[in-house]
Amino acid sequence: MSDALILKDVCKRYGDRDAVKGISFSVKEGEIFGLLGPNGAGKTTTLRMISTILQITSGTINVCGYDVATEPDSVRKVISYLPEDAGAYKDLTGREYLKFIANFFAEGKEREEMLEKALKVADLGERIDSKVDTYSKGMMRRLLIARAIMPSPKFAILDEVTSGLDVINAFEIREIIKEIASSGVTILMSSHNMFEVELMCNRVAMINNGKIIEIGTPDELKEKFSAKNLEEVFIKAVKQSEGEQ
Repeated sequence: MSDALILKDVCKRYGDRDAVKGISFSVKEGEIFGLLGPNGAGKTTTLRMISTILQITSGTINVCGYDVATEPDSVRKVISYLPEDAGAYKDLTGREYLKFIANFFAEGKEREEMLEKALKVADLGERIDSKVDTYSKGMMRRLLIARAIMPSPKFAILDEVTSGLDVINAFEIREIIKEIASSGVTILMSSHNMFEVELMCNRVAMINNGKIIEIGTPDELKEKFSAKNLEEVFIKAVKQSEGEQ
């Protein structure tokens, strides 16, 4: 299985501050890969560099065979990025919004098939014809995930996708993501929710203070640190990394 994403010694500097400090990791095709860490650790900055929104200060990022720095247009054709703070046009119904987005990617029969796929992913029933400004946070996330998957990306980037959702909505969103991955889409998701990452991800990279401190499967990491869960792993890994500085 080849790599869908490769980061090598990637740095991002804002003035005198290093937000990301020489990180390296790879994601295999078809994986659900978790980027795990607290707020301010560098997760969102990393995702924005991968998705070509932010320029890299140094290092290289390759997505599905394309270099982010030299081939950004090609990268954008194979990825879909859903930021934590994404929104939709609130004066449109859910169906109208998805139809509007579909117009950017296709026309005719292809557009209709794309729309039908998105409607199935959103799974909002009769509420798909209600205005977006009447949607709960969970309904909005369903709509936005449907929008992100609509153009059939090879690689989907999801930032804190269940943040702020209740238990039932978070569970339903996780099931949608698993189904998307089972169709062959590689998924990179960031989260500070250790439980969620342990449930969903094939492998995880733990980031703290702009550095990757551990990479592995949840089981490998729990065994390495003699921990019951990833939260305990993260705490022990942070203490170990700080002790090495």
